[in-house]
Amino acid sequence: MRRPVLLLPNDGDLTYAKVRLDAGSWAAVTASLSSIEDPGTRAVLWTVARDLVRDGELPPTAYLELVARHLPYESDPVLTESVLGFARTTVADQYVNPGQRPAALAGLADVCRALLGTDRHAAALRTLIDSTSADELPDVPEGDLELRWRALLRRCVLGAADEKEIDALEADDRTAVGREGAARCRAALPGRAAKEAAWRALFGDELPVPLLAATGQGFWQPEQADVTEEFAPRWFDAATALAERRGPAVAAALARHTFPAHTASAAVLGAGERWLERGNPAPALRRGVTDRLDDLRRAVSVRGPGGGAAP
Repeated sequence: MRRPVLLLPNDGDLTYAKVRLDAGSWAAVTASLSSIEDPGTRAVLWTVARDLVRDGELPPTAYLELVARHLPYESDPVLTESVLGFARTTVADQYVNPGQRPAALAGLADVCRALLGTDRHAAALRTLIDSTSADELPDVPEGDLELRWRALLRRCVLGAADEKEIDALEADDRTAVGREGAARCRAALPGRAAKEAAWRALFGDELPVPLLAATGQGFWQPEQADVTEEFAPRWFDAATALAERRGPAVAAALARHTFPAHTASAAVLGAGERWLERGNPAPALRRGVTDRLDDLRRAVSVRGPGGGAAP
């Protein structure tokens, strides 16, 4: 009996399973993923690739090569958005080594440009805004406040915007979304003074949960690692104190939105593991941080020497 080119366990995603492919099947995937007709099969294969990266069995750069080769030809908008999200927020921000990140972002921007004007335009435009340099940001419609906030956030991260621009856009958007966008942008401004101000706001007692989440989302930016690196080990005690003062809802938001996930270093991982060993009295925080530390452990392993051999 002739062997198929591709053997895919759990085709159709009928059960919970972590799938691994033999070498010949993986070679077929890397060559022909976008030409597979069934979107469900393609979704399972993208999940296989994602799991290989997370488990340190596929270099993050190889995953990005797979994205560059096949995603411009992906026809499913939901699948496109999922792959772009993982590539941008997990692979580029947490798994690639810092020296490789500019090339990773440039490659993702190229993929997004190839998708503009298609039915996958919206997801591509959002990721393009998140990935490009300040002088290459695409134009966004004046009336689309979500995209205007996204573009302003990117400019803040890159040091190309200031408080005046945040204030001006906030004046145009008097909604809860506008207040959150402004908090996110202010926390994303570079420089020690801006980060100290955001840190005081984050771990004070005045921010409601949505603004606390937005501030945490803005604070940690890989482009600003030289400034934020010293804050990361301090996060565990600061979050514990705030969670104990303000309760489970704030504890859950702290773990989900303010954890220093982009600081994938052995020092931060060690600080987190020592924190767990001490036995934290805030259960909601402990549950969330346990999961986040697992993700951080994976990122540190992938970034380490020899991490990520091809399957």
